[in-house]
Amino acid sequence: MAASGRPLSAIRVRPPGDKSVTHRALVLGALAEGESRLERPLTSLDARSMAGALRALGTEISPLREGATVTLRGRGLRGLRAPRRSLHCGNSGTTARFLLGVLAGSPLTARLTGDASLRTRPMRRVTVPLSMMGARFDELSGDGLPLIVHGGPLQPLTYDLPVAAAQVKSALLLAGLVGGVPVRLTEPARSRDHTERMLTALGVPLERNGRDLALAPTDRIPAFQTRIPGDLSSAAFLVGAALLRSDGDVVLEEVGINPTRAGALRVLERMGADVTVAARGEALGEPVGDVLIRPSALAACEVSPEEVPSMIDEIPILAVLASRARGRSVFHGVAELRVKESNRLELIARNLRAVGVTAEASGDTLWVEGTDRPPAGRVETARDHRLAMAFAVLGAVRGARVELSEMASVAVSYPTFVDDLRRVTGAA
Repeated sequence: MAASGRPLSAIRVRPPGDKSVTHRALVLGALAEGESRLERPLTSLDARSMAGALRALGTEISPLREGATVTLRGRGLRGLRAPRRSLHCGNSGTTARFLLGVLAGSPLTARLTGDASLRTRPMRRVTVPLSMMGARFDELSGDGLPLIVHGGPLQPLTYDLPVAAAQVKSALLLAGLVGGVPVRLTEPARSRDHTERMLTALGVPLERNGRDLALAPTDRIPAFQTRIPGDLSSAAFLVGAALLRSDGDVVLEEVGINPTRAGALRVLERMGADVTVAARGEALGEPVGDVLIRPSALAACEVSPEEVPSMIDEIPILAVLASRARGRSVFHGVAELRVKESNRLELIARNLRAVGVTAEASGDTLWVEGTDRPPAGRVETARDHRLAMAFAVLGAVRGARVELSEMASVAVSYPTFVDDLRRVTGAA
């Protein structure tokens, strides 16, 4: 992954704005004092779910439109108002869990709900530690949505996170930020640190010591302006498509290359992928770079549990690439995939088998045997955007005959994915 020049003849694509960074920028813009501006944020359904919920809490946010700068007029750390209706989080687990943290520290009551998929996703991993801080929750459907949050005065929290989960960590930090109380967390392994980077860039007192993290109260956060980097998780699908091309270079421009998010690039390097990164500075604490990909013959990989938090959303495309690699790949510690938008772990294995690949999922482990036979068969995406994108990449392999149950779900995170995939594969 050494820095490289930018070949003039390469296909160039700028992936959509980073979903993780867009979510955090919207939340922090709503909690800031004054007008914040976000250039090139993600405009997908998930991002619109977050923006819609924050508007219902009193924040002025301009429409999220492709290519437009979004402006937010923040209400300050203590200025959110009680919503007049349920906050609908759509399919966005990030929206739900972040709002649980924000609302826990706010002196108001709100009801959260979501679509059928989101309503089945676990929320107690957030509500349990928030309850330890003093927030109250009415569960209306067991460990999931809908639920009612009763926020208010909080007490300090010292907590060992049972899993390395950036959404949970961020929810607790946001609760401490809004509630004005210190929060001390210990992670079992480093998870994505977008929240910590952005809070630090905005002057919030935050200390990191290995796996320990401590946030101190602050009275305000300032308004800000930033350019959202391209989403590495979305870019990973184009990286996969570029590696499986027969020839030609592809450059993905202005991609976020946060080390806690770039585990997939490190695994691809071990697989023999010709992928290099050229740094292009930072945006609100987030490193940005161009990613150059050349078609490559891949070898099998083994992924350890410690690596998974840095690539959890990229496991579907890594599994697809493993199906085209030489040898048997093993992904350990991927049980978290069972509680994503679908049971991704089972569906990855089942769909690979459906197109002629030997694959198995058991417990927290996934095995994939590589083959050079053209994939053929029908794939069930379960309306999971990352499964749809991963198997669309596999369907672009020369000689493939892969039928997907749907592709509309890609709008959750990557509205222009089909067009960009065609550009990368030369099908446009």
